[in-house]
Amino acid sequence: MAYSYEPHHFEDFEEGQEFISVGRTVTESDFVMHSALSGDWTELHTNKEYAEQQEFGERIAHGPMTFVQATGFVYRTGIVERTAFAFLGMNYMDLPNPVHIGDTLQLEIVVDNTKEVGRDDAGLVVLDTEMENQDGTVVFEGDMKFLIKKRE
Repeated sequence: MAYSYEPHHFEDFEEGQEFISVGRTVTESDFVMHSALSGDWTELHTNKEYAEQQEFGERIAHGPMTFVQATGFVYRTGIVERTAFAFLGMNYMDLPNPVHIGDTLQLEIVVDNTKEVGRDDAGLVVLDTEMENQDGTVVFEGDMKFLIKKRE
């Protein structure tokens, strides 16, 4: 079951701490909106007839769309609401399986580490993430680095 969490400051994060996001079903509108925003109208994502003849037998989500959904789930948990100064990137990211229209996704988050970075107002928090579909198939894995506000 997914929970909504309170915003966490740098000092609130502990290595090994776990969070789980809400679930969300991917829709055709998601595909269209991502294509429109990114300008990526690749047929594997947007042409039903073409995609049916390819390896997966249907349209699959853009890789960047899957990544964006994962980052969105982090924010939807509430843990970095109004405390994240910046998303600083990732050390690794894998997309081991495709996302399909109709998949319901959910993100599991584990605090990998926290680190002082020489700022009085913020520190580094690295979140290890794994996103699965409704069948438990992993569709995204990666760590996300955030600059998180310290308590005043």
